[in-house]
Amino acid sequence: MDSSTHSASGSPHTGAVKLLQSRPAAAVMILILGIGAILFGLALSVSVGAADIGLATVWEAVFRFNPDLQQHQIIRELRIPRALAGALVGACFAVAGAIMQGMTRNPLADSGLLGLNAGASAALALTFAFAPSVSFLYIMVYCFIGAAAASLLVFGIGSLSHSGLTPLRLTLAGAAVSALLLAVSQGVAILFNLSQDIAFWMAGGVGGANWTQLKIMTPWIAGALIAALLLSRSITLLSLGQEVAAGLGQRTRLVQLAGMIVVVILAGAAVSTVGPIAFVGLMIPHITRYLVGVDYRWIIPCSAVLGSLLIVFADIAARMINAPYETPIGALIAVIGVPFFVYLASKRKGEL
Repeated sequence: MDSSTHSASGSPHTGAVKLLQSRPAAAVMILILGIGAILFGLALSVSVGAADIGLATVWEAVFRFNPDLQQHQIIRELRIPRALAGALVGACFAVAGAIMQGMTRNPLADSGLLGLNAGASAALALTFAFAPSVSFLYIMVYCFIGAAAASLLVFGIGSLSHSGLTPLRLTLAGAAVSALLLAVSQGVAILFNLSQDIAFWMAGGVGGANWTQLKIMTPWIAGALIAALLLSRSITLLSLGQEVAAGLGQRTRLVQLAGMIVVVILAGAAVSTVGPIAFVGLMIPHITRYLVGVDYRWIIPCSAVLGSLLIVFADIAARMINAPYETPIGALIAVIGVPFFVYLASKRKGEL
């Protein structure tokens, strides 16, 4: 399920022809049905859990909240922020992956595979160790810094070769940097006796999300998603090749810089909330391109919807598979993400 987006283009005319491969009708249908499915998923997510709470009680907790009732407290303070956080971070990971794949023309690009999630994880581990009492806002900002530093390191290492930055070198550099930064995170956790907290967070999950986190992260995520939409046409041209984009008047370096800032914000906000969940940003953009074509004006919003849908229903499954215990979301998604990655790598091995 890969796209011609990442194949070489010989001329601006070729790029223009490729843009005709987009399918707006399919994209509109995905957006409408996807948003409806997300709303259904959010309602279902609020209704299921370790505590057996009927739908009538859920309805009352949402629309006629009584703080004296424990079940209402569970719905309002635990399940609703958890469901909303899942929808937000799913959009973050998916859109970050779509932007990275479009800008780098690397079908294996993803914030997890290219080290951004690991950079945010290392920053968060260091924050837990040296400033455990800071607010969530500072934690999120430190995750931004960690993700940005990791991306610079990955692209720097990948560019060391005389033949330049290729998809294979970028992927290998991302794997190496991710391994290094995850080792740093684990070392800090052991040294400062944070292993249990870090292990729970590294597994990935939205169980710890709360209203305070949502209030802080939502404006950042909303701004980054809006910026991604504004950049979508430029990313489409970049996905056809830098020469094509430059020939059509794009300031490619500026677009790449703006795109990476958006990716860092999306990845940092998501990782600071739910941990380094991988493969969402790898799978969802490929599925979206298969469904709607190669125009990022449709890929980005549809990826956001499908990414939200994946995390919301993965969280529901995580609570139901081994109830009353929870399975980490990251492990569930990896079950399908790893075979998907192997499939893509084997299909593109001649090009990488």
